[in-house]
Amino acid sequence: MWLKDFRLAGYDIYHLVACFLLFSVIGWIVESIYMSFCNKKPTNRGFMTGPFCPIYGFGATAGYIILHPLANNIVALYVVGAALATIFEFLVAKLMMKLFGEVWWDYNDKFCNYKGVLCLESTLAWGLYAVIIITFLFDKVMGLVDQYPVAWGIKTIVLVTALAAVDFGYHFAVSVKLDEDTKEDLKEKKDEIKELYRRLVRR
Repeated sequence: MWLKDFRLAGYDIYHLVACFLLFSVIGWIVESIYMSFCNKKPTNRGFMTGPFCPIYGFGATAGYIILHPLANNIVALYVVGAALATIFEFLVAKLMMKLFGEVWWDYNDKFCNYKGVLCLESTLAWGLYAVIIITFLFDKVMGLVDQYPVAWGIKTIVLVTALAAVDFGYHFAVSVKLDEDTKEDLKEKKDEIKELYRRLVRR
């Protein structure tokens, strides 16, 4: 099975995809709790309907692949992690401006910010997150993945990925103002996948 045979940074594709999905959920939870505290009301920080922030899943997984050789050098890990995450945040902001005409965060009220899309506070936090993820959390998440049979895990990954893709596609279509027929088709497929996932969970 190619999902288990091909390896990258010491892990196979099955584990890396599972990690992406789990960190997408973990990122959504952390971000939503933090913003709910700041706003003093429940706040869904995700772009999508479901509890999913792909930017965190991608950042954690890609960050591990790039940064794991620095795991034994905490200072270098912190500095490089903070720098790479800040560059990534800037590139995402530029892409969002191009696609949607806006950025979904605002650092204008933060100390030492750049055009409201970067700030010193976030850069320092990214470095800390890099250290935590690379030296501790990533392997813990991988251990969680190993607690379940691979066959069950692959089915779950396929369904969750399909659901997330349609969920993202629907909200992307709304954001860029695609035609109504396209949005309706995406909404129907999203509902179908939700029902499939509910059936899987009930088993």
